[in-house]
Amino acid sequence: MISKKVVILGGGVAGMSAAHELAERGFSVAVYEMRGLPGGKARSMAVPGSGKQGRKDLPGEHGFRFFPRFYKHIIDTMERIPYGDNLRGVADNLIEGTRLGLARTDGPPVEFLTEFPTSITDFHALVKSIFDNHLGLTEQEVELYVERLYQVMTSCDERRIAEYQNEAWWDFIDADRQSENFRRVFTGMTRVLVAAKAREANTATVGAVGAQIMVDMVMPGGSADRLLDGPTNEVWLSPWHAYLEQLGVDYHLEAKVEHIRCENGVITGVTVTEKGETFEVRGDYYIAAFPVEVMARFITPELAEADPALAGIPKLAENVDWMNGIQFYLKRDVPIIHGHMIYMDSPWALTGVSQKQFWPEFDLSEYGDGQVQGIISVDVSDWEKPGLLYGKPAKLCTREEIKNEVWAQLKMSLNVNGRVVLEDDNLHTWFLDEDIHTPNPEGAAVNLEPLLVNKIHTWAIRPTADTRIPNLFLASDYVRTHTDLATMEGANEAARHAVNAIIDRSGSDARKCKIWEMYQFSPWLSLNRLHDKKRFEEGLPWDGKIFGGVLG
Repeated sequence: MISKKVVILGGGVAGMSAAHELAERGFSVAVYEMRGLPGGKARSMAVPGSGKQGRKDLPGEHGFRFFPRFYKHIIDTMERIPYGDNLRGVADNLIEGTRLGLARTDGPPVEFLTEFPTSITDFHALVKSIFDNHLGLTEQEVELYVERLYQVMTSCDERRIAEYQNEAWWDFIDADRQSENFRRVFTGMTRVLVAAKAREANTATVGAVGAQIMVDMVMPGGSADRLLDGPTNEVWLSPWHAYLEQLGVDYHLEAKVEHIRCENGVITGVTVTEKGETFEVRGDYYIAAFPVEVMARFITPELAEADPALAGIPKLAENVDWMNGIQFYLKRDVPIIHGHMIYMDSPWALTGVSQKQFWPEFDLSEYGDGQVQGIISVDVSDWEKPGLLYGKPAKLCTREEIKNEVWAQLKMSLNVNGRVVLEDDNLHTWFLDEDIHTPNPEGAAVNLEPLLVNKIHTWAIRPTADTRIPNLFLASDYVRTHTDLATMEGANEAARHAVNAIIDRSGSDARKCKIWEMYQFSPWLSLNRLHDKKRFEEGLPWDGKIFGGVLG
């Protein structure tokens, strides 16, 4: 039997995930990626010209890598990517971050510690203790936040979609009626965790992610997140790319998709320009694995007529925001905290990680000019608020001004109460994500790879992986998934849905990709969710009734 050919448009995490699953199932696969490196937004990138005397260029990033413990799909894929003698492939290159910190300007950073609760009451007390006593919150404010998280955790899926997808997190936590300090802590965390403004982001996403992170922190062996033990390309993406080619994937880099042709309700071909040559690509099936803002440009009247759900993609593409990275290379390493730090009072909603402590096998003296001993990788999540130094938002700053501003905001949050963590003479050099182009003729920066934000009233216009066009499928983080968040986990899950749909359409007897449900918060809440589902079906609101009580 001749294998079916699948053409994958886009070689980011979604495209690579789809190629991986298809190739392992015997499909013929070709991938077309515009950039010279695989991985899309997940890639690391060399700092041009930084390597001296035969050393490697310094590693830069679109943004630091963050693998929360609730990620399942991408971890499963990583376990199947060979890496040296690792028993679990590149998944063994993940290291636990044992702390999550909140840095502030009016006191030392607050560290979230972990402890295992044994009952629902203990869980309430533990989550309250995380925020108590250190952040200037009242007992009533902490209780309100815990109750709201608990409401999301014990609500049925139907309520989350019908109600919480269309309610802003700001309204759900009644932020207008709370203190400025409450808003500082709980809406600020929203901004840096999912790059979303609390007034716009929906409760289903923000509440579920926030609650899941809290649960993961307090479960046995829990931690805030995991990080890679080296530069992203070296310990993950390059081995993945090599494995895909080993599986027979025809992988094209520097290959830009120009047009998707749809005739009589089916895809008949794709125009691609690769290294200056333009040609037509044809396959039995096509997976569009572009980011939403790129896919929006390919929605022609013919595509929208063949599947009206695709017509919503350009509107969905309006719901993007910026979350891009800058790296500071240090002469002396500064560990800061063993995990990610949220800079709660930073105008630009910074989050960062001190990288070297997680790279035990990588000698930074082999990079750059040999003088770098530490890297602080920072994500900038708010590009629209005025900064400290120039009174301008990041979008209106030059690259040098962005560097100066971010460095100043880090020092403002870490060098407090007489403690000096960051010193100017320790800064060796820096690198801002190459996707940020500043300034353009209109005086504002351009971001080539923004991030989709789950705003209210957008679930209804998010398409599924399986379209009405019989040979077109979608795999990207804007596709409807259980993950419900624009992340590599969401992209990987979407790819699995697309592959399963191709298996069905092609009549293949290949096994389906495994799909995990997300945000179930452990079986000990199942009775609560069943109770709420019954109430939802009867048109009744969530009532918070507690069933059971013992975890496990």
